[in-house]
Amino acid sequence: MTFYTQYTYEKKWVRTSEKDALKMITEEMPETDPKSTLQYILSEIKKGKTVTLGTCRFRLEA
Repeated sequence: MTFYTQYTYEKKWVRTSEKDALKMITEEMPETDPKSTLQYILSEIKKGKTVTLGTCRFRLEA
C-alpha cells in the first residue's frame, strides 16, 4: 500500500513506503512497537482519516 506522510513543519506530502514509515514511527515513538503502530495507522487512514504521530502525519492520498 502506498500512502503519504508529512512532518508538521513541512508543507508537502511525500509518498512513503511501509519500510520508511516503520523508520519514522521508530524515530517518533521509540517506546512503541512500530509494526503494531503502523497497522493501526493503516487501518485508520483506510477510513479516510489523517493520523498524527508525534510530528509526523499519515494519510492515504495527497
